[in-house]
Amino acid sequence: MTYLDIGLKLFFGLIALLAVTRLLGKKEMSQLTPFDFIYSIVLGGILEESIYDDKVSALHVWFAVAVWGLLLFIIEKLTKRYDKVRIYLKGEPSILIRDGQFNIKALEANHLEMEQLRSMLRHEGVFSLQEVRDLYLEPGGTISLKKYAKHGSVTPAMLNLEPADEPLNFLFVDEGKINEEILKYVGKSKDWLYEELQKEGYSNVEEVLYAEWSESNGFFIKSYPTDNGNEGEGN
Repeated sequence: MTYLDIGLKLFFGLIALLAVTRLLGKKEMSQLTPFDFIYSIVLGGILEESIYDDKVSALHVWFAVAVWGLLLFIIEKLTKRYDKVRIYLKGEPSILIRDGQFNIKALEANHLEMEQLRSMLRHEGVFSLQEVRDLYLEPGGTISLKKYAKHGSVTPAMLNLEPADEPLNFLFVDEGKINEEILKYVGKSKDWLYEELQKEGYSNVEEVLYAEWSESNGFFIKSYPTDNGNEGEGN
């Protein structure tokens, strides 16, 4: 094997990896799901294993990465279009704590011990579970939390105030599609959602990019940009 062969493989491999990365979109490490992490390792492994193998040419490297990238692109499209495929391959957030109450089934399903949970909270600057009102375990393994109002950075208790805790926000419409599982979880129907959207001025759910709802604040809606580039917004 000549230095030229190695150089060509590295060149073609780098171009192919960059192309696949751009094709699949930008993600931070914290946003990677286990599935994303695995396919990233495989992409690097294809290039690594082929560099010093005389039987593998630069075109073979290009072909292997191209096929792998095409399969990943198809999977990304399927997960974007079909919620069941997305949940199966990439998972979904788990509610570990809601209104201060533990979801034992969710903890067991994610094989989380209490000390592991406490360690994850300490990384977020939370050293006591009594501060936590709501806690989510994201598909990438990170946590998102909401503290009780009295445990904020500047606590209302210091000012002798007793603010009400804000209820959870629920994402009912995501990119023009109704999140039926969330609706069912909250105890709402699709008919109710259609009626509420019409009250907000949206006759077609497909024109809604993002619609979240809470008991206290009602709807916060973002529509798809109009022809003039402006984005609609409603509360």
